[in-house]
Amino acid sequence: MCDWSKAQSPIACDMSVLSPVEREMHLARSRELFTKLKTIKELSDGYEFQLGHELEVILKVAEFVEVERLCCPFLNFAIEVAAENGPVTLRLTGPEGVKAFVREEISALLGNVIDWDVIDRTQHSE
Repeated sequence: MCDWSKAQSPIACDMSVLSPVEREMHLARSRELFTKLKTIKELSDGYEFQLGHELEVILKVAEFVEVERLCCPFLNFAIEVAAENGPVTLRLTGPEGVKAFVREEISALLGNVIDWDVIDRTQHSE
């Protein structure tokens, strides 16, 4: 049985797993997804992004994870869809150093519009 906790991929995005066309499509879809951002919570090992509640958001989050897990195998992904038509939440977590990586990647996607110093730093309990 494979011990996933021992996997040690470097914290670096390997965009070579995508063709140039796939890469551009992924970046465009990712930008579109993260424009739906409602709140961000800092976790001890990553970030939690609360997005809209529409069906299209659920589908875009699933597409994002499908591609992102190929180029960033070090990331853990968790998708939560709240009851009563509540928001979709995407958690990106991983080993030490992943928070800086996520901040850089999301900032690059959105043109540095997020003030990471003022996000919610409440701890998420699992």
